[in-house]
Amino acid sequence: MENKLTLWFMQFLIVGVSLNLKEQLVSAEPKFPCYFIFGDSLVDNGNNNNLNTTAKVNYLPYGIDFPQGPTGRFTNGRNIADFIGELLGFENYIPPFANSRNQDVFTGVNYGSGAAGILDESGYQVGAVISLNKQLSNHRVVISRIATLLGGEKVAKEYLNKCIYTVAMGNNDYLNNYYLPQYYSSSSLYTPDQFAARLIRQYSKQLRKLYKYGARKVAVFALGQLGCCPAEAALYGSSDSSCVESINNAAKIFNDKLKQLLDHLNYLLADANFIYTNTATDSYGNITVLSGSCCALSDIGQCLPEAVTCNNRDEYMFWDGFHPTEAGNLLSAKKAYNEMSPLFTNLIDVE
Repeated sequence: MENKLTLWFMQFLIVGVSLNLKEQLVSAEPKFPCYFIFGDSLVDNGNNNNLNTTAKVNYLPYGIDFPQGPTGRFTNGRNIADFIGELLGFENYIPPFANSRNQDVFTGVNYGSGAAGILDESGYQVGAVISLNKQLSNHRVVISRIATLLGGEKVAKEYLNKCIYTVAMGNNDYLNNYYLPQYYSSSSLYTPDQFAARLIRQYSKQLRKLYKYGARKVAVFALGQLGCCPAEAALYGSSDSSCVESINNAAKIFNDKLKQLLDHLNYLLADANFIYTNTATDSYGNITVLSGSCCALSDIGQCLPEAVTCNNRDEYMFWDGFHPTEAGNLLSAKKAYNEMSPLFTNLIDVE
């Protein structure tokens, strides 16, 4: 049931932004030598394409507004990681791990995987997914490549210390686990507070491992209002509200614990900076259609293959039943970029 695929959506909006999706985001030289991306379908740019999973979208109309067409991005054009990369000054999009070559790794790798979670079991019902633990294992492979190319682990770690990292995980641990009782027992075993605590314990180990691998500038994204996802509202909501507050409240419990975790990591790991990135706002810019999808949907909430799409895509928040349009992703990225600004101080020369 990939109709439980992830999304971050309404939290990633910025006040008064005027959209022009035909413009390229302009930046000078990259602020960092490399950008490493961990996450789920919000950032997946092709890692799931060759997996035995229904959580993949390498077909039209996905990618209808992307220069290369369908690539596995869960939107009509660029995703949030693409836009953040542009804002950071990277000339090319960060490649997916599945397609990366040796020289690619010097500018970074995207490990994102649709339906993946903090817990290994999250998302299993859609087929194969690349959990955060597996993404970290893939990152270790990349580190070995960098070490070989640069001449050793020490110099590789020094190089990785200069890079920027974003981690966007946890959505599927709710939408593809806790709120799927037909597949998982989590909701019967744990209260929302207990489940969030379980996730945070695992997340702590994973972020420490990322630190061990050389990460020093890390933006960790909060969960959005998952209960406002149209699919969740249709499944669990009522006519009185467009959101499911019990799901939103569970996400808030996780976010509160995540703040505490990152404060603790910053205290323990004095040479690192873990930024809690919460981009929630109530303003939607030029986007006027906040609940409808832009394409004809299958019964699992994804765009039907070759589906007719809306013409005014820049005015829609949702592309399919779960994921933002390129317009929504641009707003998300600009807000996230502002939230990440503490990482831009004391930049190390990338030459």
